[in-house]
This record gives sequence, structure tokens and C-alpha cells, in this order.
Amino acid sequence: MESDPFSAQVTISLSVNGNEEHFHGDARTTVLDLLREVFGLTGTKKGCNRGECGACTLLVDGARVNACMMLAASADGRVVTTIEGLATGDELHPVQRAFIDHDAFQCGFCTAGQIMSAVGCIREGRTTSDEEIREWMSGNICRCSAYPQIAAAVAAAAKETV
Repeated sequence: MESDPFSAQVTISLSVNGNEEHFHGDARTTVLDLLREVFGLTGTKKGCNRGECGACTLLVDGARVNACMMLAASADGRVVTTIEGLATGDELHPVQRAFIDHDAFQCGFCTAGQIMSAVGCIREGRTTSDEEIREWMSGNICRCSAYPQIAAAVAAAAKETV
């Protein structure tokens, strides 16, 4: 009897927002579904679910990742940071505060992904000009077109975190 190739299971361990987490389940589970459906972290949004809109952006080992495009098995042993893990206690991360200060969100659906991408963009040093910020944030779509405010927030946060 042949084994069913679609019934493969994985067991993984990863750090999510500083907490050790474990998962045993379907090998086809994405990091996005693992976070939202298994761990109950719904701050990371499911937008297009095909890596085009950036709503699901989070950090894996400090680098920006579209969570809908990464299998959970690939996150085994890695450090995942979501929007829920960005603030320190009651103190917002400088990028979160800058988004509020610059009114860089409209409906808010893309905001978590925009903020996580902005943190990555700043860490990568891609914030020397408005054009550079727009280019390196271009993987995150805002249907409300708050791009001028988003770019201003990223620039302000970059100055604060340098």
C-alpha cells in the first residue's frame, strides 16, 4: 500500500514573539495559518493569500516574510515576530507610534503588514529617501492609498531608531 503524499505530518518548534511554540500537524500548513488558526495570533492578516499584497508580512529571524508563502515546516527552529510581539509591554514600537502620529492607516487592514515591513525596511537601511522607502515598501499594498502617510511614518521612525 502506498502512503498518501498529502497526509504528511511535521513536528516543529519555533519562537513566536519570544515564546517557545510547538506544532504537530499537516506539512502543508503555512506560517500564516499556523499563527492565526493554531496559535490564535490574528494580528497578521490574510489578504490575497498568494504573496501579492503584503498584508501577512512578519519577521522571521529579523527578515521580512510573506507568511502566506512560507510553510510552517520552514520556520522550524526560527524566531518569528508578529505585530503582537512588536511593542514592549504598553510601550508601542517607534514604527507603531509613527503610524499613529502620521495617520498612516485608513481602514487598517494592511496596517500590521505595513508596520512589520517598515520595521524590516528600517533594519535593512532602505530609508534614505522617500523614493527608496516607497520602492522597498512596494510589496505592501494599501487599498486606501495612504502611501504618503506611510512613507512619512517610515521616514520618521527611521530617524528615531537610528
